Amino acid sequence: MAAKDVAFLTGATGFVGSAVARKLLSEGLAVRALVRRGSNRSNLEGLDLNLVEGDIRDAELLHRVVHGVRYVFHVAADYRLWAPDPKEIFATNVDGTRAIMESVLEAGVERVVYTSSVATLRLPDNGAAADETAPLDQADAIGAYKQSKVVAERLVERMVAEANLPAVIVNPSTPIGPRDVRPTPTGRIVVEAATGRMPAFVDTGLNLVHVDDVAAGHVAALRRGRVGERYILGGENLSLGQMLAEIARLAGRRPPTVKLPRALIYPIAYAAEGLARITKREPFVTVDGLRMAKYKMFFSSAKAERELSYQARPAAEALADAYRWFLDAGYLK
Repeated sequence: MAAKDVAFLTGATGFVGSAVARKLLSEGLAVRALVRRGSNRSNLEGLDLNLVEGDIRDAELLHRVVHGVRYVFHVAADYRLWAPDPKEIFATNVDGTRAIMESVLEAGVERVVYTSSVATLRLPDNGAAADETAPLDQADAIGAYKQSKVVAERLVERMVAEANLPAVIVNPSTPIGPRDVRPTPTGRIVVEAATGRMPAFVDTGLNLVHVDDVAAGHVAALRRGRVGERYILGGENLSLGQMLAEIARLAGRRPPTVKLPRALIYPIAYAAEGLARITKREPFVTVDGLRMAKYKMFFSSAKAERELSYQARPAAEALADAYRWFLDAGYLK
């Protein structure tokens, strides 16, 4: 039996990373996964992975573990809209990305798929769907997470141009679905809405995509993506009201109908962040989140559909899978 090609994966314990791990295994690849010490590994139970403990900023470790692999998938990211120290977000998302890409060049890896975010793209003022042609400047990015992802994506692009880094960039929109252990900010909306704790909402919009479709898009980018190009891996554009109505239907509840002006929620967000500095728990409402909600975060995956043969299932199916997983995992008490 021929030896399998080896893929090195960061962020394997996370929501998107664990979906990518499953997809890589299903494609017949051997997977070497970097995991943090003490991380929750419930998403990896039963998977045939070669786990390596360490930090993505540890250049010496990366030199050892990336050696001999054919592909690298850098999925790990600090996906928080708020942190007591924003420098932590930059350290993971920028310094970690630099260390991974330098190890790719040193080891002579054939192809790397870098998981960026639609946070690096500029949204049109008219509410239309954004595409890959309008990158965002760091100065215009709201909050540490978006700023760090902009800086990291520009770093990867620069290394492609100047050092021949063999990288393809993917920009997932808002993933939902099973195994959202933490959960993510969007997963928290599903939980809060399904348990009746979101009686009102602001007028904004999201692009919802099933996390397993995002994972499939990563492999499609590996196989068919063009080096140096970015590809939006999105799904369906919905208003927040439509999303909450679908969650209410799944939960057998009446959907919220009260739309609140964002200005009324800012005092709550400031108070929540103040409390979070004491409890060290991420607040459900953040100031940066409210600032982002000014825009409908709609995106087009037409380029990925055209060049990668990417496909995404309807948002209702993704929400149903997320709801069932949260229900079975005991989050909806």
